[in-house]
Amino acid sequence: MSKVIMINHLTLDGVVQAPGRADEDPRGDFAYGGWAQPGNDDIMAKVMMAQFPEGASLLLGRRTYQQLGEYWPTQPDSPFSTMLENIPKYVVTRTLSTAPVWASSTTLITDAVDQVAALKEKGTSMVIFGSAELTQSLTAAGLVDRYVIMIHPVLVGPGLRLFPTSGPYSRLELLDSTITTTGVMIGIYEPTEPTEPAA
Repeated sequence: MSKVIMINHLTLDGVVQAPGRADEDPRGDFAYGGWAQPGNDDIMAKVMMAQFPEGASLLLGRRTYQQLGEYWPTQPDSPFSTMLENIPKYVVTRTLSTAPVWASSTTLITDAVDQVAALKEKGTSMVIFGSAELTQSLTAAGLVDRYVIMIHPVLVGPGLRLFPTSGPYSRLELLDSTITTTGVMIGIYEPTEPTEPAA
């Protein structure tokens, strides 16, 4: 059965913006880019690698696609780089006018929700990195089957949130949890019934 699996770094106060580096996403004058870097360790890498079902594709928003496409091909000694280079990739964009430059990439330029739903129907499992705005759209449409959330012990205040305040009510089941050597709590969740709060 095909799944859409979201993997994301999150601050303790709920911010998902610019975890990787200082210049990653300065929108809204965000000043704390790179906040997730001190949390990286081998345990986190193993948990992340284990989330890819056999034959899965990578699903990314345009901004995340360009950021990852600039960084990972320059890390030839990383097994993560090799995996990302070879995996099929879908990039959702309204503004990317040129063909994708990362190997094995396909551009989705129409409605992301409809196209992701169609790919799921065909049996394609997809893993989302970052791409908070895309995740919000897919969550609202009920298309995300698993959330892998890495909660870092850091507070940053204002910034882009992973889940919108207007999102639908949903209960999640904790499938597994891990605490890394750096104090990051990794929770793996799947939506479960009931989908509405008890009266």
